[in-house]
Amino acid sequence: MSTIDVQHRPEQQRYEARIDDEVAGFAEYIRTDELLVFTHTEVDPRFEGHGVGSAIARFALDDVRDTGTHRVLPLCPFIKGWIGRHRDYAPLVYGVPATTAKD
Repeated sequence: MSTIDVQHRPEQQRYEARIDDEVAGFAEYIRTDELLVFTHTEVDPRFEGHGVGSAIARFALDDVRDTGTHRVLPLCPFIKGWIGRHRDYAPLVYGVPATTAKD
């Protein structure tokens, strides 16, 4: 499989993964003054099982962490579950103390 290219598309309020210039998946969000509320993640069935969802989650959460201006509220079950399996991202979650580290 080709490389997964993830980009932030703020005009569409989503993070988007492309493979060979074709949209393979995306994570939608709502932005508030303090939060990025992840509402929905979707991967095209043809690309499921190839790490597309994980690539989107990692890129999006790294982007939020690097920007440093927002916390995340993962209403989307996929993003919430991904954070649960990658506890080093837990401090980004709204309501979780920022000092929380890997447990």
